[in-house]
Amino acid sequence: MIEDFFNMALLAHTEECKLESWKPVGGGCIHKAATLQTKNHPYFIKWNHSREIDLFLTEEKGLKLLNDHSEIRVPCVLGHGQIEEKAYLLLEWIESGYPSDSFWVIFGKSLAKLHQHDHNYFGLNYDNYIGRLHQSNNHYETWHSFFITERLEPQLRLALSKKLIDTNVISLFEKLFPKLENLIPRERPSLLHGDLWSGNFLVDQNSLPVLIDPAVHYCHRETELAFTRLFGGFDEKFYHAYDEVFPLEIGFEDRIDIHNLYPLLVHVNLFGSSYLSGIKQTLRRFT
Repeated sequence: MIEDFFNMALLAHTEECKLESWKPVGGGCIHKAATLQTKNHPYFIKWNHSREIDLFLTEEKGLKLLNDHSEIRVPCVLGHGQIEEKAYLLLEWIESGYPSDSFWVIFGKSLAKLHQHDHNYFGLNYDNYIGRLHQSNNHYETWHSFFITERLEPQLRLALSKKLIDTNVISLFEKLFPKLENLIPRERPSLLHGDLWSGNFLVDQNSLPVLIDPAVHYCHRETELAFTRLFGGFDEKFYHAYDEVFPLEIGFEDRIDIHNLYPLLVHVNLFGSSYLSGIKQTLRRFT
């Protein structure tokens, strides 16, 4: 029974050993999820087949890295594990609230402070995932080398193998690659959430932002800000507040489409070729 699985997960990571009730939580497209209510606390659990355990391991590491270096709240990680054929990640449950008038200002300034935590290489000391796709994080000294080798080329190979793109698209990217070094201003690598869109943050009961489902790595901070523009959902106050703390180089708006080539390729590989039109438009513009 599923209740036995929940009780074993609780027992493995908390002093709670008796589930009182549970209910499923929607919104994810990869894992199943539920809230677990015990006598003392509510918890959040997501689970999948045991072969997916590495997704939970890297998510746990990413949340802990953000917690160490950001003033933005992230869910407290109780632990991950495997019970028979199920892998899981157990987190604190965060009650939802509503954004206050200052929410976007707080969020923008706090993200800017996170991005001020920098490193001497682009990448990370382990690979992780964006959605369910593998994300390689080998170290590079320059953004353009990292972006080409660790971000664009793996997604292009995958899309080509799935017959979602053809060699003409590959040729356009190959024309773009030599230009990238001079299109994006040089900056030190910043710590990024890595998958920051409107579905990957919450508003807690204190009207403060909460980051969830990260794909952390050190990269050019413009890639984070560009991704927030891709599907909308972020108030203009967010960007103004960010710029007050950590101003972007002039011309960022003109560079957004370059950075968003990566998340669009990810969406091609996850959801199909309908996302190709935006990619082709950007390639025509810059090649």
